[in-house]
Amino acid sequence: MIKTNYHTHSNFCDGKDFINDIVETAIQKDFKIIGFSSHSIYPFASSWHIAPREHKNYIKEINDAKNKFEGKIEILSGFEADFIPGLSKPDFETYKSFSPDYLIGSVHYVITQKGRLCVDYPAEKLKQKIDELFSGNTKKLTCEYFALQREMLKNGNFTILAHSDLIRKNNGKLNLFNENDSWYRKELKALAEQASKSGVIAEINTGGLARKTINSVYPSQELLSLFAEKNVPITFSSDCHSKENLDFAFDIAKKEAIKAGYKEVAVIKKARKIDFQQILN
Repeated sequence: MIKTNYHTHSNFCDGKDFINDIVETAIQKDFKIIGFSSHSIYPFASSWHIAPREHKNYIKEINDAKNKFEGKIEILSGFEADFIPGLSKPDFETYKSFSPDYLIGSVHYVITQKGRLCVDYPAEKLKQKIDELFSGNTKKLTCEYFALQREMLKNGNFTILAHSDLIRKNNGKLNLFNENDSWYRKELKALAEQASKSGVIAEINTGGLARKTINSVYPSQELLSLFAEKNVPITFSSDCHSKENLDFAFDIAKKEAIKAGYKEVAVIKKARKIDFQQILN
């Protein structure tokens, strides 16, 4: 089973390391394919998204790395494109001038008339924003978060669905919802159905484990099993922001995949080509 990772952040956004340094570590860790996916809300930016003027430099640096490490590892270019209605969406048409090999679609922000909230906030700040923007109604926030993901899947054009239940990140600390409640499980089913219709790959994301913000992968075993029932392909992703975590907890991701009934994972290659390989015990 060849080792791949497509969810990789460098110093172009909120990652710590330079692209060449990450590639060298990937080679040391026996990766066969490494894909870069800087945060982007092109043509806009934020403090942790790549600046619009830097997109071409980012692609150039990846292409330079492809030449430097040719024959040692396959290097792919991509973006983790945020979905913010009316502002940004993961769509190959939007990014066509950069010719990415793949795109990751993600939802971090929930926008209201009163302001915005990032579901990735630290627990205390998230609670403050829920009180401020949703009058403490955590169910409403959660439903809006999943509705945004379904809208992104319907209206976007991308390869990988990122951390599909990121809303769980602070659930242990804030008790935002009960994952066994019927309304929550209904949201998961609706997401899996839309992911299947849209033809995306769902990642098993180990980033929360690496950063010790949650004690499991994204998605939960229940959502992952729903993806399996709907024949949604998967890939293993570290969502790493430092090179040391390139393959963090991939053994756990593999166990979760097998438990959910998966027998193969997707392998993304250049020019948006997708193959599959068996998961070996």
